[in-house]
Amino acid sequence: MPEHAPTCIVAEDEALLRRALLDQLATAWPQLRVVAECEDGASAVEALADHRPDVAFLDIRMPGLSGLEVAAAAVEASPATQIVFVTAYDQYAVDAFEHGAVDYLLKPIKPGRLAATVERLQARSGNNEAAALAGLLERLGAHPGLQRRGDDAPLPLTWLTASAGRETRLILVDDVAYFRADNKYTSVVTADGEALLRTPIKDLLAVLDANSFKQIHRSTIVNLRAIAGVVRDDSGRGTVRLKSRPETLAVSAAFMALFRHM
Repeated sequence: MPEHAPTCIVAEDEALLRRALLDQLATAWPQLRVVAECEDGASAVEALADHRPDVAFLDIRMPGLSGLEVAAAAVEASPATQIVFVTAYDQYAVDAFEHGAVDYLLKPIKPGRLAATVERLQARSGNNEAAALAGLLERLGAHPGLQRRGDDAPLPLTWLTASAGRETRLILVDDVAYFRADNKYTSVVTADGEALLRTPIKDLLAVLDANSFKQIHRSTIVNLRAIAGVVRDDSGRGTVRLKSRPETLAVSAAFMALFRHM
C-alpha cells in the first residue's frame, strides 16, 4: 500500500447507488479517502486528471461517456489509477473482465465481494498496469454485451427546439456541430448559425446519442460526424477542426484519449 492515505473517485449517475457504494467503502476500507463523487463520465475524466487517485470505481453505463471511455482516458490522464468497474451486466459480459488488469463489482454489490476487491487493490497498489488496461479496453470495445442499450433505456434525442432572438427553431440533432455551455443556457451551433437552449449542458449528455456526441471539454459537446480533424499540441491538449464551421474547439488533455482510435 502507498504510505499516504489511499484515494479514490466514485462515478455513478444514480445518487442512491452512489451513496450506497460510498457507505460500503467506508466500512470495507476505512483508510480510503474519497476525493470526488461524480454523476457522469465527463466529470469522472476531469476528476481523474485533477486528483490522479489510487483507485477509480466506474459505473459502466453513465450519461455521456461510459465507464469504459473514462477508463480509456485514465490510461493517459492518470495511468497509475487502478480501475474497478461497477456493472449490472450478466456473467456473459463480465467474463470479458476476468483476465484484465481491472476488477469489477456486480450490482447489487455484496459486502463479501467488495471486501475481496479491496484486498486485491491493496495487494496490487502502486503497480502501473496502464498498458494491460489499454489492451483490455480494446477487447472490450468490440464486446457485444457491453455495447447494447438496455431495453428500458430511452431513445436518443432526435430534434430539439431552441431560440434565436424572437424566433424558435426546430433543429435536427444530427445537424448540430457542437453544444457549448453559455451561462445558464446552452448554445446550439449548426452550419447555419447559433441558437440558445434552456437545458444545461450536463443534462444534454443523458439524452444525446453517446455514439455520436462526446464531451471534449467542461463546456463543450461535439458531434463526431462534424469533425474534420484533431490536432494534439505538446502539452497534451487538442484542437478540433470542424467540417462546416470556421472556428476550432479546444479539447482538454484529459479528453484526448477519446480520439486515440479515430
